[in-house]
Amino acid sequence: MNKGLLFSCLLVAVTSVQAAPISIPYQGFFQRLKQVNKGNYPLVEIAFSVPNKSKCLIKSGTITTETESFPLTITQDQRIFLPYDARLKSDRALVNLDIKGSADNCNISMQVRAKNTKQSYSQKELLELQAEMNTMLSDMQGFPMRYFSQDIEGINFEFESGSQTSVKIDGQRQVFTDKLRLSQEQLNKLSVVEFDTKPLVISPWTHG
Repeated sequence: MNKGLLFSCLLVAVTSVQAAPISIPYQGFFQRLKQVNKGNYPLVEIAFSVPNKSKCLIKSGTITTETESFPLTITQDQRIFLPYDARLKSDRALVNLDIKGSADNCNISMQVRAKNTKQSYSQKELLELQAEMNTMLSDMQGFPMRYFSQDIEGINFEFESGSQTSVKIDGQRQVFTDKLRLSQEQLNKLSVVEFDTKPLVISPWTHG
């Protein structure tokens, strides 16, 4: 299993059928957040989300203990924002998702990504971003699974699904749909990358 599988794998596989809401122990999320908070990562973060929106639509979400309940912030693309709170872990909190669709199609994924995105990047900025992604993944190695500590192969830039985006790399313009990948070799050669709109997500590109 290579490093890429850590953030592209299914963090939680929900197997119950027609369960509404789905309840997942907060402890698993806390352990992953703890690994990240132990490090110094000004540029990157981990994001939890529910993919396959057409088959698993989140209507609402809460985090609950035996005595308290708090609403969760969930974005249109179904990213779930979870607090980092040791008290919630000790209180055995649950993450509850009220869904539309079969629970068989609902999975929670974890992704390493840039905290913020912008329309242009210098080579120095991209290499710093890539280095921090590598460091975060290495720091998380072996938890909760062991995998080979291969460096990432480059960087993904993701845009609105179905959209065409223009990019200039050292003045050379090209148009692409949905996603642009820049390999390590390309990153080492370029000077500046300029998009006509900000990427939605910037994440590591890994093998597999």
